[in-house]
Amino acid sequence: MLEKELTVTNRLGLHARATAKLVQELAPFRCNVTMAAKGREINAKSIMGVMLLAAGQGTPVTIRINGEDEQAAMDAVVSLFERRFDEDS
Repeated sequence: MLEKELTVTNRLGLHARATAKLVQELAPFRCNVTMAAKGREINAKSIMGVMLLAAGQGTPVTIRINGEDEQAAMDAVVSLFERRFDEDS
């Protein structure tokens, strides 16, 4: 199992478009991915779950990934966060 703490840095946080991008990025992977923030833990492959976190800019989130392609999935998530979900220019 891999675990990493990331911070939501894009200006609008995990709003609908960013959440959809995250879920689409994770869809091809066969591992389980959870995201924890504000005392909640959700399935990061679920749009509704991620939206319920209401993680705004500056919110720390913990990503936990378990499964056969976990490293590739973690690399994809970290890249997406580092790119600020391709939103901030």
